[in-house]
Amino acid sequence: MPDAVELLQTRRSIKPVELVGPPPSAAEIDTLLTIASRVPDHGKLVPWRFIVFEGEARLAAGDAIVAAFRAKYPQATGEQAAAERQRLARAPLVIAVVSRAAPHVKIPEWEQVLSAGAAAMNLVLAVHALGFGANWMTEWYAYDRTALDALGLAPNERIAAFVHIGRPTGPPADRPRPPLGEIATRFAAK
Repeated sequence: MPDAVELLQTRRSIKPVELVGPPPSAAEIDTLLTIASRVPDHGKLVPWRFIVFEGEARLAAGDAIVAAFRAKYPQATGEQAAAERQRLARAPLVIAVVSRAAPHVKIPEWEQVLSAGAAAMNLVLAVHALGFGANWMTEWYAYDRTALDALGLAPNERIAAFVHIGRPTGPPADRPRPPLGEIATRFAAK
């Protein structure tokens, strides 16, 4: 296993179609979810939860996505609908991170949303630490209320991430990163 700094420096997103099985085992999924849940959580609200899509459940979820797609695009072709059905079946495992941020007397909703984002990032890092590859995605159905309802989300819940997980088919390529001088400044006392 890589050390922590190397782990953080080598994480890359891998396209879902470049992730193959076998997926993580049940014990590995438990490890992933345990690590994902160890994030800052002001007020201990647990403003997120996880939905695991594995095996045939990925296609059953795809049926829900297709129904929402057809409602939105009634003129869609059968080929387009078939592609939508595969959305959560492109990788061997998909874990949704669901934000359930809600008004609170002390904890701003945006902090709760950030906690869900941190859970998604911890999940992605845990996937990498266990030797798998991941891609954090949100596509149109992450923002479509009909699709969210069909996937079992409550009215106050939103998708923070669909994390696609599998074994990389090859070494991931890096993308250009901005020079630190463009994204980091040092505050100077006056």
